Amino acid sequence: MSDPPRLFDRTLHRRRLDRAARGFARADFLKRRASEDIVQRLEAIRRSFPLAAELGARDGALAAALARSEAAAKVGLLAEADLSEAMLRGRPGVRLVADEERLPFAPESLDLIVSALALHWTNDLVGALIQIRRALKPDGLFLGALLGGATLTELRQALTAAELDLFGGAGPRVSPFADAYDAAGLLQRAGFAMPVADVDRVGVRYADALALMGDLRAMGETNVLLDGTGRPLTRELIVRTGEIYAERFSGPDGRILATFEIITLTGWAPHPDQPKPLRPGSARTRLADALGAQERSAGEKAGPQRPDAEP
Repeated sequence: MSDPPRLFDRTLHRRRLDRAARGFARADFLKRRASEDIVQRLEAIRRSFPLAAELGARDGALAAALARSEAAAKVGLLAEADLSEAMLRGRPGVRLVADEERLPFAPESLDLIVSALALHWTNDLVGALIQIRRALKPDGLFLGALLGGATLTELRQALTAAELDLFGGAGPRVSPFADAYDAAGLLQRAGFAMPVADVDRVGVRYADALALMGDLRAMGETNVLLDGTGRPLTRELIVRTGEIYAERFSGPDGRILATFEIITLTGWAPHPDQPKPLRPGSARTRLADALGAQERSAGEKAGPQRPDAEP
């Protein structure tokens, strides 16, 4: 099989994260939200995870949320990994610089792998998930959150319209994200058992498009597409984008809306003792009996549904 296409410049992405590290805390609200959700899911699981790793640790929001939770007693050693060394600097604990596309973990070495808003920057998401599954022990757990396809739909539309107005053509300015409908399928393709995908849509209000772009820069979430238009993001283009954004997506108070879609994936490394779906035709109880309904053959017509029904 041919290698998957390279969409993102990972070296540029690392530099953007390095640049964002110092001010990341002022725009880490999405990271904190995804991290707290992952920790809540761990609280509901009745088992322990002696060895765990986090991919894309950024400013340590997940470790902080875990420390405040009763789930902390379930997790032994949590190693924080990030593409950016600057993001990891100055914190205690086990930390390592690691690329999500080339994981350094030995096969079947970890009980738990978590990731909050980092994997959407991988060129081969299925390949990254396969590496995660291989690094997990049998019956090990993966919990990961990534940005979904509805993320920044308003900004995407405003940028496209502004480029069409000014230049008569438009290219990709916002990175593509995974489709929520296909997320569980990605886990299945990677070999995970019992895959589940949940969607959380977050609407955030900003004073204007510049404020939104400032937050994206502070998050390290600005565009690193390899296949760009080659046209610089000029002041003229930014101003026109802001005008269109305000025209189409502002509320009564004049503030604009920005949508972020967080897809949370849950999957288990296969194990013989895990529940398995029954084979077709192997059920021992009829559905009609379970529902307390009368069973009819396919050709039998149903009788009147209410007393005054016409025969």
